[in-house]
Amino acid sequence: MAHWYNHAIIYQIYPKSFQDSNDDGIGDLNGIKKRIPYLKNLGINAVWLNPVFVSPQVDNGYDVSNYFAIDPHMGTMEDMENLIKAFHEAGIHVIMDFVLNHTSDQHPWFQDAIKNPNSIYRDYYIFAGENNKRPNNWGSFFGGSVWEPDPAGTGEFYFHLFDKRMPDLNWKNPEVRHAMLKIAEYWLDKGIDGLRLDAFIHIGKADLRQSFPTVDNSDKPVVAEPFFANLPQVQEWMRPFCEKIKQDYPETLLLGEAASASVNLAVDYTSKRNHLMDSVITFRYFSEDDSHVDPSFSAQYQPKPLDMTAFKQNQAVWQQTLNGISEPTLYWGNHDMARLRTRVANNDTEARSLAMLMYLQHGIPVIYYGEELGLQNLKFDHAEQFEDMTVKPFIESAEKAGKSEEEAIAMVSATHKLPARGPMPWNNDKFNGFSKVKPWIDGEKVDAASVADEVDDDTSILSFYKKMLALKQTDLFQDGSYYLLSTDKNSYVYERDLGDESAIVAVSLSPEKTTVEIPAEYETEVLSAGQYQLNKQKLTLMPYAGVVLMRKKEN
Repeated sequence: MAHWYNHAIIYQIYPKSFQDSNDDGIGDLNGIKKRIPYLKNLGINAVWLNPVFVSPQVDNGYDVSNYFAIDPHMGTMEDMENLIKAFHEAGIHVIMDFVLNHTSDQHPWFQDAIKNPNSIYRDYYIFAGENNKRPNNWGSFFGGSVWEPDPAGTGEFYFHLFDKRMPDLNWKNPEVRHAMLKIAEYWLDKGIDGLRLDAFIHIGKADLRQSFPTVDNSDKPVVAEPFFANLPQVQEWMRPFCEKIKQDYPETLLLGEAASASVNLAVDYTSKRNHLMDSVITFRYFSEDDSHVDPSFSAQYQPKPLDMTAFKQNQAVWQQTLNGISEPTLYWGNHDMARLRTRVANNDTEARSLAMLMYLQHGIPVIYYGEELGLQNLKFDHAEQFEDMTVKPFIESAEKAGKSEEEAIAMVSATHKLPARGPMPWNNDKFNGFSKVKPWIDGEKVDAASVADEVDDDTSILSFYKKMLALKQTDLFQDGSYYLLSTDKNSYVYERDLGDESAIVAVSLSPEKTTVEIPAEYETEVLSAGQYQLNKQKLTLMPYAGVVLMRKKEN
């Protein structure tokens, strides 16, 4: 049975940065509503909204203190209900980000847990250790230990995989599982069409008594991901949650964030027989080339190009392994990584070619806001702007190796996730039409991209995205088979076939002119980026160029 999400084209909106409607420098729900005509014209049919719940904003909304209310900076519940209605009237589905691994430390559950050791909410979180001694050496994704002393002074510690102000929920507790289901159902009753299940792979933890083995057996924190990612309990606990949602709201898209999941785990998470998710987002696509890393200082924020051979292998494996199982997600960026135009693409031609390469494959495109304009990361000029405890040590490491502070910060600006969350540039006013006051995020815009400049320009990257997404909406690029052709590292070429229709997508990955052999009778261009020459079965692509060619199959 086909569902709407099998043919979804998703546009990810970071609400704080999309459109400010009340001039407080923070994007909001009414701002998003104002831009629905733009989104519809772009050619998407679903939006994913990053968190809009009440939050202290320690982690830009991923630290939720009230799941049943809209953050006042974003608007009101009435604004949210009106936004859902307006999206539906425009034929656009609404996917909400659902944070289910942790809450804010300001959430009433956690506040009660630390104020009253006998509270029923004590077991909603993970407390362990005694006599002020940490249970193990596990390290947080945000730096330091996963263990923070109990504010009540009990000598115990509470567990947090992310910021210390974001304590992990205890999914072992059936009451927690029931509570999170009720929250999901509350929003589904409001009419939303999908949930993006944030960090769901981390809800299961190994035995807390087990430290992660290290060479020196020290208690220095180490990110022991095998002990808190993709454990068997994840599927055990998520299955009733997903089954109940599908039973009561069968057209709901369940899109899981499975950052570190292998392709075989992705099969487990999305196979129909397992009654879990419809699709997952993985970070496994993008293998980096470390060969040019300067060994004299930390590699953490040094820019690294994609290893294109490994990237091709990853794409082929995910496409073929998930074939007949589920729709793979297709994306180049999101709020947790540097932007495509900064991280990978050297110029707009390459950005266009990489977009057609990715999104015309089999699967569900997930396009990060502003990508369709060629938007780049903001440029920060001091370490504090990143709001990340790992940045200063990197800068210090680079300076010891002879780099200037400015050079080190430029590296972080090009690779860090926060500069990828800059305001959407609607025009060329002082604050680019995003707001009439200084935006919440402080950084220098390094590109000339804006909607006003590109919307009526047939040669713009925005116009290219519209054409590409119109092509993606066709049956061939939605339902056609996928086959990656064998080429060298300088190109990426694949075929899509459906009935008597067939297309070839050919993209250069090289700064040099490259030539590939393609099957016969591909002659009709339907989309291109850059220059190319076609002589029978010999296709020559100029640097970073790409083309989509079609032919009719013989009867």
